[in-house]
Amino acid sequence: MEKNAAYSKSTLGLYDISSFDVYVDEHIIHVIASGKLSANNKRIAIRYTRSEDGGHRWKNPVTIDRLLPATIANRGNDVQLAVKGKHLVSLWQTKGEFPAMGPMISAYSSDNGKTWKRGPNPAVDNDGSQAYMDLVADQHGNFHAVWLADPNENGYQGLHYARSVDQGKQWSQPITLDDSTCSCCWNTFALSPDNKLNILYRDTSPRDMSLIQSSDEGITWQKASVAGDFQWKFEGCPHVGGGLKYVGIENVSQLHSIVWTGAEEKSGLYHLSSNNNGQNWSAPTKLGDMAINGDIAARDQNSVAAIWNEIEADGLSIFYSKSNNSGSDWLTPKRLTEARHSATHPKLVATKHGFLAIWTEKNNKKPSELAWYIFE
Repeated sequence: MEKNAAYSKSTLGLYDISSFDVYVDEHIIHVIASGKLSANNKRIAIRYTRSEDGGHRWKNPVTIDRLLPATIANRGNDVQLAVKGKHLVSLWQTKGEFPAMGPMISAYSSDNGKTWKRGPNPAVDNDGSQAYMDLVADQHGNFHAVWLADPNENGYQGLHYARSVDQGKQWSQPITLDDSTCSCCWNTFALSPDNKLNILYRDTSPRDMSLIQSSDEGITWQKASVAGDFQWKFEGCPHVGGGLKYVGIENVSQLHSIVWTGAEEKSGLYHLSSNNNGQNWSAPTKLGDMAINGDIAARDQNSVAAIWNEIEADGLSIFYSKSNNSGSDWLTPKRLTEARHSATHPKLVATKHGFLAIWTEKNNKKPSELAWYIFE
């Protein structure tokens, strides 16, 4: 991967990147990506790399799925990664009986991502279809997975959860957190400074973003609130999830969310914050003009940044903005890409080195690449 540049691009040795995820643990940035092996080889491979200096330099990529079923992940339904110390766990969706549907595959590494082994499917149901998953590792080294599925063939998706207390080697019996959700919006985990699990997901009616929490490492769950109570009445699926991040220390932490709504006269992307673990939220602050696909990160309790796709005449561009007062006010957005580059679904993370924005783009209709930008 290219070095020492604020804006860089790479394919991780793949051809035409189709999906990726980024995760931060102890200020180390971990990236996993899927893509074709070559222009003439349509098999999708998955590779992993890491950066210990905020994204300036990266380790040589490792292929993690040589003997595992290939992924059908794409942007918005991405491969997933979580990390705690030397332990890494990944999830991705594979092809099943029908196109664009299939079961999850899990893989784990116990040596900093150098070697990987296949783990069991957290959903157990290898004949079913699980998608729009997310992963997080808690402070005690437990790994938590969430996904959408319809195991009982009800005709609608539900939110399902399992945890692993042995770093991905085994998973608990899955439980249903919400038996009726939107069918194709990504779900987002966030871990609080006091080890509380939070999941932001798009509910059914209204189609707003709900927050569900566990304070006992995933054993029991309680619905906490709605992040952006827009009362959006909609029967379809917008294919847009949200962003969720904590910043601070125990008892002095703040929770930030990015949510999108299509509600009439309110349509757009919004930032909200909570000072009481998501029980109540600030008034929504709109970001961008025609913004969608947002994410958020924070370096400290004052320095917060947001990133999103802006819908323009020529396609999707990427902008970001910063706040120096916990999201109360936002600076003038800055453009990162032109719409003609087809950049999409940006993600944002923060370390002691700064913010790292990362996305996929197709410059001049070339194969899709990973692109990233580092800023303070």
